[in-house]
Amino acid sequence: MKTIIPAERLNSVNEYYFSIKLKEVAEMNAAGKNVISLGIGSPDLPPSKETIDALSLSAAKSDTHGYQPHVGIPELRKAFADWYKDCYGVILNPANEIQPLIGSKEGILHISLAFINPGDGVLIPNPGYPTYTSINKLIGAKIHSYDLDENNNWQPDFDALEKMHLSNIKLMWVNYPNMPTGANATIELFEKLVAFGKKHGIIIVHDNPYSLILNQKPLSILQVDGAKDICIELNSMSKSHNMPGWRMGMLASNPQFIQWVLKVLSNIDSGQFKPMQEAAIAALHNPKEWHETMNIELYSTRRKYAEEIMDALGCTFDKNQVGMFLWGKIPAQYKGSEELADKILYDAKVFLTPGFIFGDKGERYIRISLCCNETMLKEALKRIKEIV
Repeated sequence: MKTIIPAERLNSVNEYYFSIKLKEVAEMNAAGKNVISLGIGSPDLPPSKETIDALSLSAAKSDTHGYQPHVGIPELRKAFADWYKDCYGVILNPANEIQPLIGSKEGILHISLAFINPGDGVLIPNPGYPTYTSINKLIGAKIHSYDLDENNNWQPDFDALEKMHLSNIKLMWVNYPNMPTGANATIELFEKLVAFGKKHGIIIVHDNPYSLILNQKPLSILQVDGAKDICIELNSMSKSHNMPGWRMGMLASNPQFIQWVLKVLSNIDSGQFKPMQEAAIAALHNPKEWHETMNIELYSTRRKYAEEIMDALGCTFDKNQVGMFLWGKIPAQYKGSEELADKILYDAKVFLTPGFIFGDKGERYIRISLCCNETMLKEALKRIKEIV
């Protein structure tokens, strides 16, 4: 039989780190090792009761199980628009400036396919979310990394960007509050990004899923005047509404950009399950008290234990970080982040994320997820203290 080989594009990427490592953790747990996972950012509590009730009620109806429009039901788009007005003070036209997504990770692919030809350049942050790099490699884009510096609050160096050859750059990925570093945005940063994009004809895509977590002043790049002309913003209900497995996200931009993305999306998926959309509407109307309890108070308590773990490991960190992770710089005694993370995994049975997976600028850092209850965080701290 003739040998079967996969597409050449697979040579440009590896299996996602968490896909590999979580299989190893599962094997360790199956062997009775009881690993505590502080790796992935998957909220461990359910969404609001109103959200679940809305799903159940809608799913019990006989007329909600068919294919749905690719643009989502009008009520969902309006709920997203209301959410943006309430949270960010941004006015969006629900008819043509919002596109619901099956999670914002899906949007990274759709945006890339809509705007990037093979060989086009893409600016990707280092450190940054690995999916920005892997998807653009799969579609044949040329990756141009731009460094984020701890001494500059993990913001882009615009002087360095201006010195790059930008003529072939079509798109720039940005992400604030930043993952993995927890650095927050400012309106001044967003104004610089919008001006940079307009000057060079580079689409600025802002990935914004963490702005409601441990953050009293959530920001959107679309707050900047004229941002819709050159910017796309992704947002997600996974983190802020405790709905990671529900895969409910959105993007917002000008009508032309939305239409181009829709042309891609409509050829790939078949719309979102209507009861999920109706549940998302309920979640988007959660009272402020729910968010204060879930996204501020809960994570504030957990964050204290994460800081104690960093201290126990001899790591240094910025207490001004926001979002659902804690990012810390490892001691000099370790060669790199993977060495420390593996030591903690195999000796203490606690899984932490090594920063190298986010780019070489993350090599000297580790990340702790706050998506774990206090009992498990206390146990993780106890185990780590025993082995260090």
